[in-house]
Amino acid sequence: MQDTGDRDDIVLARIAPSMPRRLFGMAVLLGLGALLLYLALGTPVQGMVLKLGLIALALGALWVASALYTATRHELQLTDAGLRDSTGVVIAPMAQIVRVDRGTFAFKPSNGFLLRLEKGAGGALWRPGLYWRFGGRVGVGGVAKAAETKQMADIIAVKLADRAAAEA
Repeated sequence: MQDTGDRDDIVLARIAPSMPRRLFGMAVLLGLGALLLYLALGTPVQGMVLKLGLIALALGALWVASALYTATRHELQLTDAGLRDSTGVVIAPMAQIVRVDRGTFAFKPSNGFLLRLEKGAGGALWRPGLYWRFGGRVGVGGVAKAAETKQMADIIAVKLADRAAAEA
């Protein structure tokens, strides 16, 4: 834990993707891009539209691989103020978090959890392999370690229960 004197700056939990996970995720996306390029350029594909579509998908996969590698250089930090990344971008202020979903059927990233925010909270934000935010939902996970995401989700759930008890 890091203490800088201000209660809102104390980091309660961190999610920092490991290098092997980052490299594996990037390798899968690079492999997909290479396979799509091979299909588009190395095999006789009927129709120019299909060939261009495969090339566009390949370039998209290669771009996402690059974005994943760049995004996962950072870590997620949970403080009393909320969830932020190591660049200082606030992903979900604690006051706007309504619920944590960790269930099997929740629409969440791999090894992660889903935060539900109050209506109108936050815009769209995406860091491949680390988190995404769309409307009132934040998905955390991807190339993150399951133990770290579980610990962070548990801390958030406890904070939400404490807040509900204080309001009652």
